[in-house]
Amino acid sequence: MSGVAHLAPCVGIALACTMLAVSRSTYYRTLTPRVVGPPRPTPPRALSAGERQDVLSVAHEPRFVDL
Repeated sequence: MSGVAHLAPCVGIALACTMLAVSRSTYYRTLTPRVVGPPRPTPPRALSAGERQDVLSVAHEPRFVDL
């Protein structure tokens, strides 16, 4: 993105992005900081850690290798 920022004052953002094969939306997206929201709560019907491990151990058995 620094290449686009370097060329943009001379040729414009659209042409700089075209010359470097970068979409303009990607360039503009890098200019704004990414907003990270609060962590999502665990759904009430989610498996507990032990239940999840039990399911994964059964799914990793040799009889399920092709599924």
